[in-house]
Amino acid sequence: MQNLFYDVGFLDRRCYEQFHLSEALLMEHAAKGMALYINEHCKDAVSVLIVCGSGNNGADGIALARLLHPRFEVRLYLHKEPSGESAQLQLARAKAVGIVPVEDLDEADVIVDALFGSGLNRDLDQKSSAVLEQLNCFGGLKIACDIPSGLNKEGHLQRHAFAADVTLSMGGLKRALYSDRAKESVGQVVCLELGIGREIYETASNWKLLDESDLQPPFRNKQNTHKGSFGHLSLVSGEKEGAVIISALSALHYGAGLVTLVGKTIDALPYALMQESSLPKTTTAIACGMGLGRNVLREHLSSILAQDLPMVLDADIFYHGIFYDLLHKEIIITPHPKEFVYILKTLRLADISVHDLQEKRFEYAELFCKSYPNIVLILKGANTIIAHQNRFYINPHGSSALAKGGSGDILTGLCGALLAQGYSAIDAAIQASLAQTLSAKAVQKNNYALLPEDIIKGLSWL
Repeated sequence: MQNLFYDVGFLDRRCYEQFHLSEALLMEHAAKGMALYINEHCKDAVSVLIVCGSGNNGADGIALARLLHPRFEVRLYLHKEPSGESAQLQLARAKAVGIVPVEDLDEADVIVDALFGSGLNRDLDQKSSAVLEQLNCFGGLKIACDIPSGLNKEGHLQRHAFAADVTLSMGGLKRALYSDRAKESVGQVVCLELGIGREIYETASNWKLLDESDLQPPFRNKQNTHKGSFGHLSLVSGEKEGAVIISALSALHYGAGLVTLVGKTIDALPYALMQESSLPKTTTAIACGMGLGRNVLREHLSSILAQDLPMVLDADIFYHGIFYDLLHKEIIITPHPKEFVYILKTLRLADISVHDLQEKRFEYAELFCKSYPNIVLILKGANTIIAHQNRFYINPHGSSALAKGGSGDILTGLCGALLAQGYSAIDAAIQASLAQTLSAKAVQKNNYALLPEDIIKGLSWL
């Protein structure tokens, strides 16, 4: 689990004031980190094109050119003349070792974008857009210095943003790199140290990035047990049988001792699942919403959801008024963006479009959690956000392979299974999200062919 920061400027200033590391020294370490990465990962490369802006991001790029010369055929392209003292000094040093800036953009084995940093707060002008569009057409390995040009600290991605294969983030990880929009542009993200270890450079943050190593499957370490030792998840069945069956099977595969469907009778139910007309007395957690439909009687739902039990809610339940009576409880909700927009509007927190939400996912997740501190939110997306009170986690391990009916039902079932086994709501949400994405990631199929049963089977080998 790694820290994420809206802005690392204050961390740089801390280096100046507390650790006696000057801006120039940090710049040298940034350039050295990039040079080491290129030397290690691009051993067969001959040419390196470095495209620099006029500010500190460009200065990092100019310093990189000096460090790579003459090991590589370095082509230094200045989009604009350096404006700051640091950038001007770096250019003087580069010229002193024999680097002559080029006038034209040409193909290279490695392309480094050092045009704009995370401080970009305006739309790209026509000339900058044209440069980035041309770079994106080149075939070399594309590396972004700190953050791809065209992506700002809010996570907004402009049309002609640099499409990096690798982003080398300086000092600490920027939260903007993990917006849904950014997923199209950042590639692999690698954090480079700036002369001191990240443990010293960074301070605590309430935003975290989930690593694969954070997954802790619900292994059964005790031997003297029975099925009741691992909880009893009850799922409310409704109009669409397939959705609730997928959820139930994922729960059974992820450790729940008993799984029961409550409500509408389903013919030909998988043999390992049970069904009842009313909530079993041994229930330890409830899942509701998957395939529920819009016409379920409120009285039927009320008798189930009024129970003082751990609960995960998804999908159709958000369109029932009873959901909004439950927001005082500590429950997990797993909306996709369209559902979350509906929730925000119904609660009068924001009247926005899905596009608006996707532009400000971090902001609206914070707004919701501040307003409803008991709720654990799993806001699904390319980079899923898991949030509770003032703690926020981003799961970056999802992919477009999960963009298929049934994926969300699996997530709900996993949450329910862990709640039934005694996990706290926030731990269940984190672990369920990781289990779903990492199981999908491990499937050896073309990404368009992934099926819900593939993910469920994959849970066995996490």
